Amino acid sequence: MEKKLVVSSSPHLRAPETIQSIMFDVLTALFPAALAGVLLFGYSALITILLATFTAMLTEALVLRTRNIIGDGSAAVTGLLLALTLPPAPPWWLVVFGSVVAILIGKHVFGGLGSNLFNPALVGRAVLTVSWAGHMTAWAAPLDGVSAATPLAGGSASMLEMFTGTIPGSIGETSAAALLLGALWLFYKGLISWHIPVSYIATVFVMGAIQAGAGFAGPAEMLSQGLFHVLAGGLLLAAFFMATDMVTSPVTREGQVIFGAGIGIITMAIRFYGGYPEGVTFAILLMNGATPLIDNLTVPTKFGEVKA
Repeated sequence: MEKKLVVSSSPHLRAPETIQSIMFDVLTALFPAALAGVLLFGYSALITILLATFTAMLTEALVLRTRNIIGDGSAAVTGLLLALTLPPAPPWWLVVFGSVVAILIGKHVFGGLGSNLFNPALVGRAVLTVSWAGHMTAWAAPLDGVSAATPLAGGSASMLEMFTGTIPGSIGETSAAALLLGALWLFYKGLISWHIPVSYIATVFVMGAIQAGAGFAGPAEMLSQGLFHVLAGGLLLAAFFMATDMVTSPVTREGQVIFGAGIGIITMAIRFYGGYPEGVTFAILLMNGATPLIDNLTVPTKFGEVKA
């Protein structure tokens, strides 16, 4: 006899999406950036991606004491995101250590999926950046593998090169075209809204243009500098795939706009005045820590509520 009644605790809203299906959609959206990274940087990038993803999945399986290494797919997403923020050919032990830290410290110390305060992949990257800055800034030019500086670190690049990805940088952050293609999939599936990415990107663009204007640049140069800061570094990867993490970002639309703008301000403050050429990682982690406060300030008043 077919069951007509499902008995469960509230809430009783049901949707066809599951954690596994959502994670599969995120992996699908990240595929263009991962593919572009492999095509641009070669087999070493592929090895880094596979090693980071497998290590993250294995670590989670050991923590959960399960033989199902695939699980709900969230560990694979964490490992892939971490890999895409790494240089094309880091030492194997650095990749393994970063993935273990991302899962253990970034995720399960807080209670696992849904309980973590900070984006796990960025926790792993932050630890690696602080601990082994030399390895984390060992950039190579695409195709030929020659050591080269990224645009944010003083390397030269045209807007077309930054859009297509033929510039030095992390595996998954160089090709804006691939990242935008993946972002379209996330929007199509309804997994992200415009509030965080647009507020983040707009803030960075405006601050970049203002900074150029402060140096008495003309309108064309201001526009160019604004676009430069949007396309450079890991901003687009972060704006669409990390800042929008549903666990570590605000739940209200107003809060999401504040959250995105805050990340943009901190990112540019670090780029302009910090000791690191890129500020995306620390900007998102700092705003992750502010998410509970933002939610508390922006959650609407309950209907019929009367203050004492």
